[in-house]
Amino acid sequence: MAYQETKTTGYRTRLSNSIRGIGTGFLMLLGGTVLLWWNEGRAVKTTQMLEEAQGVAVHVDDVSNADPSLNGKLIHAIAFTQTKDSLCDATFGIGSVAIKLDRSVQYYQWVEHSKTETKDKIGGSKEEVTTYYYEKEWNGSPVNSQEFSDPDYQNRNFVVMNIEDQSYMAENVTFGAYKLPKDLIRSISGTAPMNLSFSQEQLSDWNRDVKKVFESMAAPTVNNTAAVTDETPAAAKGDSAKVEAVATAETEQIAKQKFDYVHVNGNVLYFGKNPNNPQIGDMSVTFTKVMPGEASVIAVVNGDKLQSYVAKNGKTLSVLTSGAVSMENMFENQHKSNSFMTWILRFIGLFLVVTGFKGIFGILVDLLKVLPFMADIVGLGVGLICKVLGLAWSLLIIAMAWLFYRPVIAGVLLAAIVALIVFLVKKGKDNKKAEVSNV
Repeated sequence: MAYQETKTTGYRTRLSNSIRGIGTGFLMLLGGTVLLWWNEGRAVKTTQMLEEAQGVAVHVDDVSNADPSLNGKLIHAIAFTQTKDSLCDATFGIGSVAIKLDRSVQYYQWVEHSKTETKDKIGGSKEEVTTYYYEKEWNGSPVNSQEFSDPDYQNRNFVVMNIEDQSYMAENVTFGAYKLPKDLIRSISGTAPMNLSFSQEQLSDWNRDVKKVFESMAAPTVNNTAAVTDETPAAAKGDSAKVEAVATAETEQIAKQKFDYVHVNGNVLYFGKNPNNPQIGDMSVTFTKVMPGEASVIAVVNGDKLQSYVAKNGKTLSVLTSGAVSMENMFENQHKSNSFMTWILRFIGLFLVVTGFKGIFGILVDLLKVLPFMADIVGLGVGLICKVLGLAWSLLIIAMAWLFYRPVIAGVLLAAIVALIVFLVKKGKDNKKAEVSNV
């Protein structure tokens, strides 16, 4: 049976919250307005930068040797990335010569979900009924079940060790004869699974420590089953020193031992009894790497290094795309990315503006909550008005920004809009005259 909590908020408290909501509404309106204005300027400046860069960029067929004549020029080239850096995850004692090394951790935990239903009552009070339900899920971090609302599900979670995701990146990566900056190294993609190889002793240490945790959590004498181990198993810390000395006879036995709580499958290290039937407390650690490969770059040559292009308006550009991509396609993709980001920020700005208006005018609805049916009717009207006002306000800000940042285009569009309005008004008058004459 689902667990429920009921909360009642009085009429005075609701009005007090609405008054505070007015201030929050103005802040959201201001924030949305600033975002809309800034976004239009960002979009225009980015477009100008891309057009300027595209006009001066040159394609270079071969970058295997540094060419002094290219110094200071914005180039496009296709070559292979290379590195000699060895990356190591000291926690698990694995490493590889790679551009990136990533560790992703997942925990099998009870996760709390909730759904709240609100009901207005005559007199202005509000009743909120929150229903909590719980599901076993893989989660990117341990879930503190002590904070669960349902007492029956509290203290059910535990983990064998608390380890976070980790990413390692090579510092020295070359593109042909040129060294890449960090921002371009981060852009290199194309992950591949990393083959794992652990010694029998290391697996045995993990198995011993993890088994202790699972057995302690299953023991009936344990009161707090949500406890998280304070210490990471010694082998997981990459410590070569052993917590306990292993005799020669034991070492020989380890090689034949079946590890019940540690499983290695490709690039996945699994702590738990059965990877195909996960239980609370199980943990999965996945290792991936990015290897050198073919890439396409647009950047400025500076000696034996590549750096960002700085446009006249101060905007910068340096792009790396995995694989062989032409200069035209790379610039086209940048224009598409700019347009996509512009629309995303416009919708965010519109949402903030509409929400701001709702916060400002929300008190009109709450004043009528003494009669819920009246508040519902007024609420529909206020909601519609806020949406219309929000859209109109957003379009006005965007139009003003266009006038400021793109006066020529904005002038043409404004003239077209005025002409359309005049045409529609004139057509409406003509239709009315025609109706009168027919009568």
